[in-house]
Amino acid sequence: MTIGDAAKASGVNAKLIRYYESIGLIPEAGRTASGYRVYSDRDVNVLRFVKRARTLGFGIERIQKLVGLWQDRSRCSSEVKRIALQHIDELEAKIAELQAMRDSLHELADACHGDERPDCPILKDLAS
Repeated sequence: MTIGDAAKASGVNAKLIRYYESIGLIPEAGRTASGYRVYSDRDVNVLRFVKRARTLGFGIERIQKLVGLWQDRSRCSSEVKRIALQHIDELEAKIAELQAMRDSLHELADACHGDERPDCPILKDLAS
């Protein structure tokens, strides 16, 4: 199938498919005699795998490891679990950081009168 067909079938746009090829995340596509990329069903499955991993927030480096493990039938699931748990720890740290930012902004917004006066604790905090 063409890159457009692969993009439609996988839900990954053509530009990203080319990028994933350029960094070696997916194998370089075969080419027709006229130079058009040709993708197999297997390629589309890998693209779907990558897309799902991206929606779960995995970075490219980890996705490369996960694709390799997925394709390795002799893999140890413990390695996959280790990668997932490490990602969960990082997500929880980001969530805590975002919650702290939200709480700080709530406090600043609550302290602001939000009226015609020029005094604003939000701007004062940002300037400090």
